[in-house]
Amino acid sequence: MSFLSSYFQFEKLGTSFRKEVVAGLTTFVAMSYILFLNPTVLGDAGMDKGAVFTATALASGIATIFMGLVARYPIAIAPGLGVNAFFAYSVVIGMGVKWQTAMAGILVAAVIFLLLTMFKIREKIIDAIPSDLKIAIAAGIGLFIAFIGLHNAGLVVANKDTMVAMGSLTNANTLLAIFGIVLTLVLLAVNTPAAIFVGMIGTTIVGFIFGLIKMPSSIIGSVPSLKPTFGESINYLGHIDTFQMWVVVLTFLIVTFFDTAGTLIGLAEQAGFMENNKMPRAGKALMADAVGMTAGAVLGTSPTSAYVESSSGIAVGGRSGLTSVVTGLLFFAALIFSPLLSVVTDAVTAPALVIVGIMMAKNLQKIQWDDLSVAAPAFLVVVGMPLTYSISDGIALGFIVYPITMIATKRAKEVNWLMYLLAVIFILFLYSTHS
Repeated sequence: MSFLSSYFQFEKLGTSFRKEVVAGLTTFVAMSYILFLNPTVLGDAGMDKGAVFTATALASGIATIFMGLVARYPIAIAPGLGVNAFFAYSVVIGMGVKWQTAMAGILVAAVIFLLLTMFKIREKIIDAIPSDLKIAIAAGIGLFIAFIGLHNAGLVVANKDTMVAMGSLTNANTLLAIFGIVLTLVLLAVNTPAAIFVGMIGTTIVGFIFGLIKMPSSIIGSVPSLKPTFGESINYLGHIDTFQMWVVVLTFLIVTFFDTAGTLIGLAEQAGFMENNKMPRAGKALMADAVGMTAGAVLGTSPTSAYVESSSGIAVGGRSGLTSVVTGLLFFAALIFSPLLSVVTDAVTAPALVIVGIMMAKNLQKIQWDDLSVAAPAFLVVVGMPLTYSISDGIALGFIVYPITMIATKRAKEVNWLMYLLAVIFILFLYSTHS
């Protein structure tokens, strides 16, 4: 125990073994849905769902444990939600590309990722982002995950006339989620330790009582074979030979780069890790993402990304890499205990996402709202994420406007040259992905 305390710097970070274990479990519970959602999305692209389930668990476990042991941050990594949809619906179904070829594109992007990370280019880009935009990213992610939570709870639904609207309050699962939100808020208000995790447990128990959540049929299940997907990305590397496929590779690269960078910054802001507008050990944290993306491409899953749900673990006290190690080990354990994960429904995770969103929104107070040159792009980042349902698109809107407002106020020299380059890249990115 003393070795763990020393290696993970419990005393310096104001944490303990118990807090880290609870935080790791909380993060896992909050993001375990990806084990079932990812196979569903990639299954639509023709991939074997069982193999994708196993690949998702393994890639997530490998990358998250790497994050914990090497970068020592309480941040978990798993296949990203937005990019898996891009893979399945835009590339495979929309462009008519074989899933094996698309997976090869992910592998190429992953190798480029590794090189950019090794030469610290990704780290330099993150350091070039001004403080107000970093703060906006953190707040924007808060609104984004709160919106996801409200949608998963059934409180916010699509509406053809008003785009979004209040959901039905007669739906039993929505009522269960509302109970979870209220319960967690009360627990937080009275300073209950691990309030978010306790709220999840309480919501699950109520779900059992009213028959809204089914008891698992078994505890241990067999591990699905990786054979249908393993190594297919390597076998199809020769198919990355057209301009269209290189655009796909570039898109995978851009989306994953900024989804991860934005999430890392937001989580670092939330946990108080930022020092002089820089994230310590950023290179190692980014390397964990690159390792996960490479492993995932070989195993057979879409690109990995730092997960915003890590904020739930941070919110219950997780501050060291042990949180990530625990989460990663639970992803491995999920391979044989997958039946138990069936109790983690949207009604259970939605309250945690909403509460964490509330917590992360406090970053808004740090933005210089009286300085329009930074307030305007910051605002676009904040509202862009939930309204476009994309972290990358939200960042793009703000990063394109930032140099424009700075030039307009005759402060062009204050802008790092990388921010001008990023503005151009984001213009091309938005044009290629939304034209």
